[in-house]
Amino acid sequence: MANVTLTINGVKVTVQKGTTVLDAAAEAGFFIPTFCHAPELTGFGACRICVVEIQGMRNLPASCVTEATEGMVVQTESPAVVEARKTILELILANHPQDCLTCEKNGDCRLQDYAFRYGVKGPGFEGQRHSYAIEDSNPYIIRDLNKCILCGRCVRTCAQVKERAVVDYAYRGFNTKIAAPMDVPLGESDCVYCGRCVAVCPVGALTYKRLSGQGRVWELEKKPVTCTFCDSGCQFDLISKGQKVIGVAARAPGPGRPLCLKGRLGLELMYCDQPGTPQLKKDGEFVGVTWPEALGLQGVLEKLKKIEG
Repeated sequence: MANVTLTINGVKVTVQKGTTVLDAAAEAGFFIPTFCHAPELTGFGACRICVVEIQGMRNLPASCVTEATEGMVVQTESPAVVEARKTILELILANHPQDCLTCEKNGDCRLQDYAFRYGVKGPGFEGQRHSYAIEDSNPYIIRDLNKCILCGRCVRTCAQVKERAVVDYAYRGFNTKIAAPMDVPLGESDCVYCGRCVAVCPVGALTYKRLSGQGRVWELEKKPVTCTFCDSGCQFDLISKGQKVIGVAARAPGPGRPLCLKGRLGLELMYCDQPGTPQLKKDGEFVGVTWPEALGLQGVLEKLKKIEG
């Protein structure tokens, strides 16, 4: 495949034709903030936080959907770019709760990180604010639409799975929000609670109910584990605090990879809700036994041992 050479922040960069400016900058070691973009999702270009300045262009284009071309000259942190990003952050914060101290996403929130990076200490605009009720009617996911920044990640990752597409944008203007058909709660929709949406949410709009209040991000450790309940081999993270596994979270899913509630709950049963010693009634009393004996496999194991012997 043909290559193109462009200049990013004064540095010559050669990439394959078709590469976006965002990816080209990443290859050159330059950071560009993103909200709606994710490598496993199709390009969207809605949040505009990834805008850059390109010589010869009238406006600041979104780097995640702008293709790198031969001879292009790009600035990722010019005064105009920084000012635009600050304004975007101020607009988001104008309708976003300021409860970072108690938010489950504190320490792992892109909005928080970018506000710190660009010195945005609060909303720069005043106006009407949303006051949605927190949706926790389902047993697995908590939705706080007051914290949603409408990046669309949850919509697009859900749509990647055939015949799923449970949520989408609803209403218009200030009333725009992410909703299931007929704006019913997730518990009344066709949502299977796979966790794809939670895995890609960049802020605190979607969280796992099981992990709520269990610890701060910096107290928790993640260890990858592969689900073996079917041949899809979906990837999950075991969430541990200290020496104890307290939950299972979906990892950022690849295109088309389904993920399912069965896999996550099965892994929680294996690693979090490990059953105690099984018991059988012997001589009128319950006594602890091994799992093979409890499952009626003891005799089979003894016969196998004799065969091996």
